[in-house]
Amino acid sequence: MRRHRLSCFLRRLESFSHHWIARNSAACLRVSIGLVFLWFGALKIFPGLSPAEALAGKTIERLSAGLVPGTLGVPLLGLFEVALGTALVLSLALRQVLVTLLAHMAGTGLPLLLFPEKVFGPDPLTLTFEGQYIVKNLVIISGTLVVAARELGERHQRKERRDAPSPALVQQEVRPI
Repeated sequence: MRRHRLSCFLRRLESFSHHWIARNSAACLRVSIGLVFLWFGALKIFPGLSPAEALAGKTIERLSAGLVPGTLGVPLLGLFEVALGTALVLSLALRQVLVTLLAHMAGTGLPLLLFPEKVFGPDPLTLTFEGQYIVKNLVIISGTLVVAARELGERHQRKERRDAPSPALVQQEVRPI
């Protein structure tokens, strides 16, 4: 009898866990990515705190043809990342934020091409600390795609249900005359 109760309890717990994860995993991922952006962005606002500061500054200077010095560009980048993180955590303007985030992530990969000596070690399979910092963005990109598929997909489905004609109207349209 005890075994049966334990088995029933475990099945209910598994079912509850599965439903909870299915309902909440994309939101947890969205908030997690948002917190990473808030944290890493905040570090860039204050000189000397971000391990990516020097490389980000050089990249900004190169991309702007020297018009934007790294000392200005990195704190601005930090503010931008804090804004993205805040929007993700609060689920604000998700479509625009997710597209902007993916574009930003493409930009964070530019040092791989612009400064390979800063990103790779003695051989192409070895990454420096800065290189590891960049390559981890693959996880953020994948997570962003999952969040976009889930959160934007749900919004699209709700809109389709809202815009769909009522069943009574559909039945009226197919009646023979």
